[in-house]
Amino acid sequence: MRLHLLTLFLVIFFFQFGNAQSFTAYFTGNTNNIVTSPMGGICMMGGSTEEDEAMKWFLERANGGDVLVIRASGSDGYNEYMYAELGIPVNSVETIVWNEAAASEEVYIHTKIRNAEAIWIAGGNQWNYVSFWRDTAIDSLINAGITERNIVIGGTSAGMAILGGYYFSAENNTITSESALANPYDPNATVDSQPFLDNAILSDVITDTHYDDPDRKGRHVTFLARILTDYGINARGIACDEFTAVCIGADGIAHVYGQYPDFDDNAYFIQTNCELDDFTPENCSDGNTLNWNREGKAIKTYAVKGTLDGTNTFDLKDWKTGNGGVWQNWYVDNGSFMEEEGGEPECVTVSTSIVDEMKINIFPNPVRNSINLECQGCDGRFSISLMNALGQVCHSQITNSINNLTLDVDQLANGLYTMRVRSNSNVQDYPVLIIN
Repeated sequence: MRLHLLTLFLVIFFFQFGNAQSFTAYFTGNTNNIVTSPMGGICMMGGSTEEDEAMKWFLERANGGDVLVIRASGSDGYNEYMYAELGIPVNSVETIVWNEAAASEEVYIHTKIRNAEAIWIAGGNQWNYVSFWRDTAIDSLINAGITERNIVIGGTSAGMAILGGYYFSAENNTITSESALANPYDPNATVDSQPFLDNAILSDVITDTHYDDPDRKGRHVTFLARILTDYGINARGIACDEFTAVCIGADGIAHVYGQYPDFDDNAYFIQTNCELDDFTPENCSDGNTLNWNREGKAIKTYAVKGTLDGTNTFDLKDWKTGNGGVWQNWYVDNGSFMEEEGGEPECVTVSTSIVDEMKINIFPNPVRNSINLECQGCDGRFSISLMNALGQVCHSQITNSINNLTLDVDQLANGLYTMRVRSNSNVQDYPVLIIN
């Protein structure tokens, strides 16, 4: 069913802990923690009510373990739904609601994150999540669960919005497509790059939700233009209509769940057009309308219908191979978002083996205070970013041919930096020691 009632009868325990009740916890199930071997993965939902089959996928990957729901508003609506209604056995479901930022310091919550085989981030206001959890023990423990214990993670609406390496933080409230296209640097267009949740396959992705209500295609494209302009990163987008979900397994294949053909449920996989020599926006500047046209071919998008069995897919390893979808050309003509039928992009794909064997020679320029790079084995379009210890981008460049590329380091302090090389979905990091 598209709508379901979430009753409260299976809530076994209700807790209020912390200083001045900094959080509220609701528990359902077995109070004895068990340790299982979760199967990892990411489940992203576009908002409104949950897509049941995708949620079953999420719960199955907990492998009978403990599910933790974290949120900054609402109550225990997920407990009965996850524990009993979907028919997937789990040891327990606990919902923890942040009443204030101080809850992030609570040892009880830290323990629950360490014990969880699955973590679900509910909808709400993503700025609460960013401001409450970023640079605290919370994001550190979640990231450790992803990288060290292979937990499955997921979220809906605001919970999906924070799962990418780049994210719309909503620090100054939300923004409409109309406003974002009219001025990409509108104060409400807060596109954040500060490290937060660490999902490797989404490291260069920004997500968006509720794509069909209201229409958010224009603002999502604006976010991509901002990332390209501000950070020099050729990022990608993943978006879901309401009632639609994208579930990504360890193989990098994204399965799209929904109720097509009964409902028009879609997911979108968005990237710049690799066929173009210059794919950057014609104009992305403060106070001016966004213009990202490139003769109507600036962006390539694979639109996929969501089905109950999730058989329609898109491969996030190459961002090209899909099943059950159609390619579209997206562009922005002086502040107006446009979409048309398109074809599969015909681009040179750099295989993982080539990237694995790629050698980058780094040496200082004796004349100028700079870094020179000679790249052997590079083929096709690459981006290079120089980042400091905090992961902040100091210099970046996108090029079709990386050879004797020079990045100035006049403004950099002495210390260890990271040179990040990206080609399609492949990423390699190289340590760089700067000595002025």
